[in-house]
Amino acid sequence: MVSNADWLSVPVAQIYGRLVRVNGLLLEAVGCELGTGERCLVERQDGSMVEAEVVGFDRDLLCLMPITATDGLVPGARVRPLSGVSPAPVGPGLLGRVVDGCGEPLDGKGPLTGVRQCRERITAPNPLLRRPIDQPLDVGVRAINSMLPVGRGQRLGLFAGSGVGKSVLLGMMTRFTEADIVVVGLVGERGREVREFIEHSLGEAGRQRAVVVVAPADATALMRLRAMRLCHRIAAGYRDQGHNVLLLVDSLTRYAQAQREIALSLGEPPATKGYPPSAFTQLPSLVELAGNGESTRGSLTALYTVLVEGDDQNDPVADAARAILDGHIVLTRELAEQGQYPAIDVNASASRLAAQLSEPETLQAMQQVRQLNARYNEVKALIPLGGYQPGQDQQLDLAVQVQPQIKAFLSQGMDEGQSRQDSLAQLHHLVEGFNHG
Repeated sequence: MVSNADWLSVPVAQIYGRLVRVNGLLLEAVGCELGTGERCLVERQDGSMVEAEVVGFDRDLLCLMPITATDGLVPGARVRPLSGVSPAPVGPGLLGRVVDGCGEPLDGKGPLTGVRQCRERITAPNPLLRRPIDQPLDVGVRAINSMLPVGRGQRLGLFAGSGVGKSVLLGMMTRFTEADIVVVGLVGERGREVREFIEHSLGEAGRQRAVVVVAPADATALMRLRAMRLCHRIAAGYRDQGHNVLLLVDSLTRYAQAQREIALSLGEPPATKGYPPSAFTQLPSLVELAGNGESTRGSLTALYTVLVEGDDQNDPVADAARAILDGHIVLTRELAEQGQYPAIDVNASASRLAAQLSEPETLQAMQQVRQLNARYNEVKALIPLGGYQPGQDQQLDLAVQVQPQIKAFLSQGMDEGQSRQDSLAQLHHLVEGFNHG
């Protein structure tokens, strides 16, 4: 006779699917009832597992995208469904740690402690219930604090080509910002740059209040997407706890490229320069996760770097990002070659919240510096050739005369931080010198 205890000890049956095809980046399986976005484990020949996510289906055929290398898979391999979305670690124990796109530590400091695994999906707040952006955020960079004010909850893009100082500027903001917590996402960048950013750009002081999420260029497309989503889940978790959070992501372009790889593997036709339509529809869905929430406490300010290929500001991803962000900061190769760091072109940059975050006299000072900078740019190519003759235009003469002062004002050493209050004071002092000099 079988007792109740014997019945309770019988293991519950586990339903497995099976792998029927590996097609480039895509795995195809049958026999599993899973929805898009859900996870599963695919068994290798040696018994180890490859985690994958459902990215599409065709009748009973599931299309899976792996997060790790797929070597060792064989036809008919078992596919075991997993319940729920991938967990995200949240808590004070994350500060100072470096994790991958799955939340696993990469810094050799042992397992994460003082965190909880959150399995809830992050969703964008109701737009009518979001707390408005009415307070400035000090980022410690004079050119941004004075000419391109950033508000708590704003989302900006940092547009630049390769090698003009994006990572250095991100490191400066990480160290010198007044935000309580900084979440840094290094998605799709070269592996060599990861350690350099953490040790040199971020530094030990900046690392103490930062969480770094890493998915280098050799990571799978799904791992890069997961890393980007994990950055937002961690940042939103700290925001909802009442902290002022600064989210720095390098880069939004690599996220779009990862989405392109997956979409093309699923057979979606390319539209603009090889990007399928879904690559652009995912960008606003991601960006809307940042910003202020419904609570009156806490904020989430986000800065996304956008790699403009060939220094083309009309690159498809750059053009799409400009339309969905609350401002853009443009770094130019020309200014970098002239030795101006950070190489911010203030005339090509804009903060859409400058009017709400600045006093009228400050806005007037910003406008005057922009006008003088623009007038100088009109004739700078003529000056070495002798084509500019002073005395014919008073404003143009002033623009040429004060250009060294403007350039010095917009320049800043990478180890030099400056508060917003001091930045605005220097801006007003600079403009007063123009008017009374």
